Amino acid sequence: MVPPVQTSIPITGIGALSRLQILNLSSNSLMFSIPAQLGDLDSLVDLDLSSNSLSGLIPEDLSGLRNLQRMVLGNNGLTGLLPVNLFRSPSLLQVIVLRNNSFTGELPEVIWSISGLNLLDISHNNFTTELPNFASYDNATAAVLDISGNKFYGSLTTVLRRFSSMNLSENYFEGSVPDFVLGNTSLGTNCLQNVSNQRTLTDCVSFYGERGLSFDNFGPPAPESGKSNSNRNRIILAAVLGGAGFIMLLTLFLLLVLRVRTRRRVSHRGIDVGPVCAETTPPSPGLAINFSSLGDLFTYQQLLQATGDFTEANLIKHGHSGDLFKGILESGLPVVIKRVDLQSIKKEVYLSELDFFNRFTHTRLVPLLGHCLEKENEKFLVYKYMLNGDLLSSLYRKINSETDGLQSLDWITRLKIAIGAAEGLSYLHHECTPPIVHRDVRASSILLDDKFEVRLGSLSEVCLQEDDGRQNGITRLLQLPRSSSEQGSSDSSTALCAYDVFCFGTVLLGLVTGKLDMNASSETEMKEWLEQTLPYISIYDKELVTKILDPSLLVDEDLLEEVWAMAIVARSCLNLKPSRRPLMRYILKALENPLRVVREDHSSSARLRTTSSRGSWNTALFGSWRRSSSDIAASTTRAEGGADHTSSHRHHSKEIFIFPEPPPQETERLPS
Repeated sequence: MVPPVQTSIPITGIGALSRLQILNLSSNSLMFSIPAQLGDLDSLVDLDLSSNSLSGLIPEDLSGLRNLQRMVLGNNGLTGLLPVNLFRSPSLLQVIVLRNNSFTGELPEVIWSISGLNLLDISHNNFTTELPNFASYDNATAAVLDISGNKFYGSLTTVLRRFSSMNLSENYFEGSVPDFVLGNTSLGTNCLQNVSNQRTLTDCVSFYGERGLSFDNFGPPAPESGKSNSNRNRIILAAVLGGAGFIMLLTLFLLLVLRVRTRRRVSHRGIDVGPVCAETTPPSPGLAINFSSLGDLFTYQQLLQATGDFTEANLIKHGHSGDLFKGILESGLPVVIKRVDLQSIKKEVYLSELDFFNRFTHTRLVPLLGHCLEKENEKFLVYKYMLNGDLLSSLYRKINSETDGLQSLDWITRLKIAIGAAEGLSYLHHECTPPIVHRDVRASSILLDDKFEVRLGSLSEVCLQEDDGRQNGITRLLQLPRSSSEQGSSDSSTALCAYDVFCFGTVLLGLVTGKLDMNASSETEMKEWLEQTLPYISIYDKELVTKILDPSLLVDEDLLEEVWAMAIVARSCLNLKPSRRPLMRYILKALENPLRVVREDHSSSARLRTTSSRGSWNTALFGSWRRSSSDIAASTTRAEGGADHTSSHRHHSKEIFIFPEPPPQETERLPS
């Protein structure tokens, strides 16, 4: 027997048949892809290309078949996503057969709303999505549905009401089975409650966990009737084991509380810089994420097209939580796409960031436009593109490509950026419940839009700070007393937030000096830079700050006072003791009113403390400075070449320059 000759669909002849109504090329060993020219057959009513060896994507041009009533493409090797516009509403389609292919992604929701549809067979593909919750159609005829052998999940919804015969087997549906799907329905090999022949618990938990969702553990157990001795024995045994388990859990809880409350963060030199993040944060990332609130759901194909297959030319940088690429969506909107490789980065990293965006939003945070989670080992987050990049790259820009000259940001813009960043951090520290520690405050994390408005980025490192006021009675009862260094803090949540304050202080100092890249330096280099810089910042001498001022800054006398004020605020943020660093809300007020910092703090400080509301943040910023003003003066004298006459002055100059380490969270920080 001569084997059948494999060939492609003939285009030349068929394309000219504009009045063709029926095209049946099934079982002809056709190969290659479906030609887009078939979309020009306006009169086509019946298209059958089944049982061939066709491959590739379904061309979007088939959406032009407006009179099509029967589409049969089953038993081929077609792949990829179904085009979003392939099915239109209203539609004349009555039969859709796509079974035994390799389609992926979501099924377009418009399919479920085709009122005349009486057969939908998409079995044995790789579709994965939840069923929509449409109302049933009163005038819809009884229809047949076969979606078996896919990866549908979630609950069985009212969209199934219109079907009289259904095969829902070999998916991952969970929950109870509603009355309207009982009868002529196959439900085997799912994760449903009180239904025989279901998947194992391990299989269901693994599937839902990979998608950042929680599985209901097949629901509550069915109640048992009777009061047999065996049941009574089980109850007694359960009570005994439960009591023993409770004692063990209580013991572990006590040990955990003691550990968390007593652990302190120590720098390499043994200097205490405050407590670490609670080991229970972030709380169960991903288990309660509402993905519908996280922007658009992008397909992998869309992101490939936007980034040119993630080419090196579009790579912005390798981040510690994923690689960042610039992309252009089909609509022309520029975006930044973070690619998270789960083979090298723990999935908790991107889930923690999604959990954050799910619960918190602010104009000073970089907007999350959407996500793509369809690939097994790679996840993608899509952000709004910031035209001016980050602060580190924007401080100095080339005047033009022909010269080596650099143009720096003027002082007004620098102050605007500082205020914007302070607004974002103040929101995280004081408006979020519980307070949030950013943990990666640096110039490269401060993003700038086309108008140099700030959007904080690098949010994969955030750490939730447990608020003492939200603890239960047992936790408060077991809480250890605070150390003396923390007694001066006005808020129980400030110990961790003080780390952000320190890092923000280095950014402010960088805006003054022009050295914004010191955050990337080693601890030794940072210490040396601060030792050389901070002695030139004094609340008593404005002219000293000109010795560390960025040479590219042109400022008059009034602007110099603002520069001086920012330098003073920066030094307050860099205090050795976390409890003596000001709160972000006070820092924000100081930056919004820089002249009050330098004109009112020392001339009428006593009056401010007693008669003005401004005295509260002035005192918070400079209280510790007043207690050691002689030390500051001595440091200034040494900077100018003067002699050091007291040992206390030497002690002060050594202890102020400490660069703390970030408070760790449950997920280990990965290298940048």
